[in-house]
Amino acid sequence: MVDFSNAEDRKRFRHTASHIMAQAVKRLWPETKLAIGPAIDEGFYYDFDRDEAFSEADLKKIEDEMKKIVKENLPLEYYELPREEARKFMEEKGEIYKVQLIDDLPDEATISFYKQGDFTDLCKGPHVETTGEIKAFKLTSIAGAYWRGDSNNKMLQRIYGTAFPDKGQLKEYLDRLEEAKKRDHNKLGRELEYFTTVDYIGQGLPIILPKGSKTIQVMQRWIEDLEASRGCELTMTPYFAKRDLYKISGHWDHYRDGMFVMGDKADQDDETKECYALRPMTCPFQYQVFLNRQRSYRDLPMRLTETSKLFRNEDSGEMHGLIRVRQFTISEGHYILRPDQLEAEFKECLDLAKYVLDTVGLLEDCTFRFSQWDPANPKNKYEGTKEQWEKAQETMGKILDDLGVEYSIGIDEAAFYGPKLDIQYKNVFGKEDTLVTIQIDMLLAQKYGMEYVDADGTKKNPYIIHRTSLGCYERTLAYLIEKYAGWLPVWMAYEQARILPISDSHIDYAYEVKDKLTKMGFRVEVDDRSEKIGKKIREANKDKIQYMLVVGDQEAADKTVAVRAHFEGDMGTMPVDDFAAKLKEIVDNKVRHDV
Repeated sequence: MVDFSNAEDRKRFRHTASHIMAQAVKRLWPETKLAIGPAIDEGFYYDFDRDEAFSEADLKKIEDEMKKIVKENLPLEYYELPREEARKFMEEKGEIYKVQLIDDLPDEATISFYKQGDFTDLCKGPHVETTGEIKAFKLTSIAGAYWRGDSNNKMLQRIYGTAFPDKGQLKEYLDRLEEAKKRDHNKLGRELEYFTTVDYIGQGLPIILPKGSKTIQVMQRWIEDLEASRGCELTMTPYFAKRDLYKISGHWDHYRDGMFVMGDKADQDDETKECYALRPMTCPFQYQVFLNRQRSYRDLPMRLTETSKLFRNEDSGEMHGLIRVRQFTISEGHYILRPDQLEAEFKECLDLAKYVLDTVGLLEDCTFRFSQWDPANPKNKYEGTKEQWEKAQETMGKILDDLGVEYSIGIDEAAFYGPKLDIQYKNVFGKEDTLVTIQIDMLLAQKYGMEYVDADGTKKNPYIIHRTSLGCYERTLAYLIEKYAGWLPVWMAYEQARILPISDSHIDYAYEVKDKLTKMGFRVEVDDRSEKIGKKIREANKDKIQYMLVVGDQEAADKTVAVRAHFEGDMGTMPVDDFAAKLKEIVDNKVRHDV
């Protein structure tokens, strides 16, 4: 029996559903090649290599075939084969991707399969007992996916689906999915004109339109002032640098594939030629502020912050609206400090991040991940010795436990120079990304020759905390659009109120109100079109304007406005100054409403 409240049970249930889907595809189109088909948080997927593109009509055919397989109630049988037999078996079936997977398994690996009727798949499991247990399922979408996530490999077709023990739970999920589609920032953000993309500019390079730019500007100014109030100092550093800077830190060796390197590729490793690259992070640049002169222990902590433009060469298959882009803006900071200051400064960074995320309304949906190194990482991702990593992770673990942080552990999720606390957030479709990160670094100061003179007169290397407060502004904007379904909190909204004159004879007064409110610092507009007031109200609602100020003969005579609020309802007629006082209180307190 499956306990669907248990994460592992959900995983094996949906893993079986992915096998049923693959079996159905092979029955319908036997020439299709199979790649991989795991369970994921909200369901499952399978990657297929097929000459003809799958259509929405094909999904219905696959679902119908899956129902037959479920009705057949086929047992799932586990068995193992020696490597050569396993390889030959898949070669004979023409499953080229399965052969690659077998070839890449370590020598000591157990090579296992699951068989259900006429279908066999390379798989370590686990699964449910029979196909008949998968009572309710739905195929939800089709997407492209590079084999192994590498854009140098062939583009495959990925079919997503989900499965539940009964139709009731499936319906609840599908209803939530429909709501998610309405909130999807990649759709809603474009409709509300927060951003757009242009094919001939490039993937992952969004154009932030005036609405989005104003919201980001408001958040950016708030963050910079907030950081300054907490003892941070602002820097401005170059957007690119010579290869030499990145070689010192290790970014050149560990992160080059994720960087935009200028010039000919042949020159990248030619030390006789200058080579430049756009920065994927700001830390090596900010270290130069510390290195500008000799430092004393009295100079520490040094809290350096910057609103940074960063550039990362993300795989095209990873691009999604504003959540994953190739150029982005980040509230970045590096705290350079003595070892005895580490815990207090880490606590300060965490307190800042939690305050910021709580203020914008995202904290309640965040989770915390203690991202650690994997000493067995085959790509040799990490700098430093085993002893240095154990010390850094032990120190960070103690700090997190002392602060009472509830966290999961992410193995092989650390930065190449140190462990980190990642504050994670999921978009409306359940895809998780890092929103804010706080990292402990005990290595890079030594690499850059960063030293301070301690109280005893000896020179020592400082520790460094790498941190963000709000994280990436573009990603945050995406999450806010989804969180509030477009009804952003008034304090950060592009348009805080819209004035609606009932007829053309009231336009002059409408602009009089606008001028007064604008001089008070509010962002207001006038809908001066020759349209009926009902249409103006409907369009203001469609544009997600929280406050509508209707003005007619009586309001013009009395110097008042009739206030209609999206969340509070009809607030009645009041003097302009009274409305301004209410709006100021809402903005100053950064009031938000659940949507």
